[in-house]
Amino acid sequence: MKVIKGAALAMLTLAVAFTLGCEGRHSNKEVFYLISVNQALPYWQTVASGFKSAGSEYKVTARVVGPDGHDPQAELTELQNAVAAKAGGILISVADAAALQPGIDAAVNAGIPVLTIDSDASASHRLYFIGTNNLEAGRLGGQRVIEKLGGKGNVVFFTLAGQPNTEERLKGFKDVFSSKPDIKIVDVVDIKADAKAAFDKTQQYMALTGPKKVDAFICLDSASGKPVSDAVARTPNSGRVVIAWDVNQDTLDAIKAGTIEATVAQKPYTMGYVGLKALDQIYHDPPLQLSKDFKADSFAPIPTFVDTGTSLVDKSNVDAYIAGAAAGK
Repeated sequence: MKVIKGAALAMLTLAVAFTLGCEGRHSNKEVFYLISVNQALPYWQTVASGFKSAGSEYKVTARVVGPDGHDPQAELTELQNAVAAKAGGILISVADAAALQPGIDAAVNAGIPVLTIDSDASASHRLYFIGTNNLEAGRLGGQRVIEKLGGKGNVVFFTLAGQPNTEERLKGFKDVFSSKPDIKIVDVVDIKADAKAAFDKTQQYMALTGPKKVDAFICLDSASGKPVSDAVARTPNSGRVVIAWDVNQDTLDAIKAGTIEATVAQKPYTMGYVGLKALDQIYHDPPLQLSKDFKADSFAPIPTFVDTGTSLVDKSNVDAYIAGAAAGK
């Protein structure tokens, strides 16, 4: 009996020690940063929500910084500030790879793990990328355009030029359209993160008729879908196709109303949530060489890319996404 009691006591002591060890693993003195541009957009507020939720679970400090608009230089300043503050880890969306790569490399060389999110800088020393397979997402959207146009028509894109993720999305669409020579790309409009510019340009193209008529408008960022659909809706029953990006509430409402055909949905909350937990794991269990090129290592302790998933939202499933958005608030 004494042996049994002794064993039970030992197991209890071990369990308590393990619990205390797990609780002691994290501290609010551990500070992790989420850095992006366009912080005012609902998309990035959703990313921040996931990031902060994981921070609360781990009881660490989750800081969200970056400019409200599209300003890569301001984003670089925030990155440099996070390095100076000796961040425990940095999760960053790369608005301009050329502008931000030196800062990312400097952070990793200073011993701070950096993961990219949403938009990558694959040539940098970042450890890996968490987000959408943007090339495949573009192909997914392209297939819907082909279906709606019957393989023939003129299309216009709205994008953020130079941003790695939008460039990959555009390539995905072009890959699919390459098999349909009767689909013509009339223009690729850099809206420079100005939703009004998308609205104004759409109105100009809506005035074209005959062989120059634009049959589909494709938005490669989360902000332009609704203004583009609003411009198209000013001409009732025009038959124009609008493809949006992401699941902002106004985009979902426009799909339900029939002014947007479909949107390519990403998982921004998941990106932020998984991103902080990944940084925490690396912070506590870092690889021997933080700046090593793990892409070339078949025995690497970390992945190269974590795909958070993509889907197409249209009238057939929009109610599920609206319900999900309401539950997530």
